Amino acid sequence: MTMSTTALVAAVVVLGVGTFAFRYAGPALRDRVTLPPRAEQLLATAAIVLLAALVATAAMLDGREFDSVARPAGVLVGAVLAWRRAPFVVVVLAAAGTAAVLRLVGVP
Repeated sequence: MTMSTTALVAAVVVLGVGTFAFRYAGPALRDRVTLPPRAEQLLATAAIVLLAALVATAAMLDGREFDSVARPAGVLVGAVLAWRRAPFVVVVLAAAGTAAVLRLVGVP
């Protein structure tokens, strides 16, 4: 079953307008909607947890399988350096270098 060109264009326009409306709603409603302090704290914590889960998944898995020890080790080195407020270039180079050296010496 194929979509007609008109239906495809309509779907793209509807998604574009919906996306714009959703993104505009945040700044437009910021002053009108107030959340309790506890809800704001939970939302901030939820954002951190979701970001950590995304990083952990990307660091540990290659597709659907466990990647190796080298990648998580590199991410761990990068995380420690970022936590210690090292410059971004140093964080990236150290993480990549750690993973590369581990793979070079044969660590799976």
